[in-house]
Amino acid sequence: MAAKLRVTLRKSPISYTARAHGTLRAIGLHRIGQTVEVTDDPAMRGQVRAVRFLVDVEEVPGASARGSAPKAAAAEAPTTDEEASA
Repeated sequence: MAAKLRVTLRKSPISYTARAHGTLRAIGLHRIGQTVEVTDDPAMRGQVRAVRFLVDVEEVPGASARGSAPKAAAAEAPTTDEEASA
């Protein structure tokens, strides 16, 4: 699973229940077309699933591995001054 989800409100919740309105507010969505990035955990997946007919969801690329980016950058960087000048 990705560490973040990008959730975009695509339909108006006007004709839907107050429960759907509340779920959208809890996610952080207020206007059509608004996009928020939320953590990817079971609770948030459940909220998104409850209003899946109103939103578009995508996993944020590059956020799936938490600590891998700094390790990869450190592996590519030269470790001593001699290697850097070569």
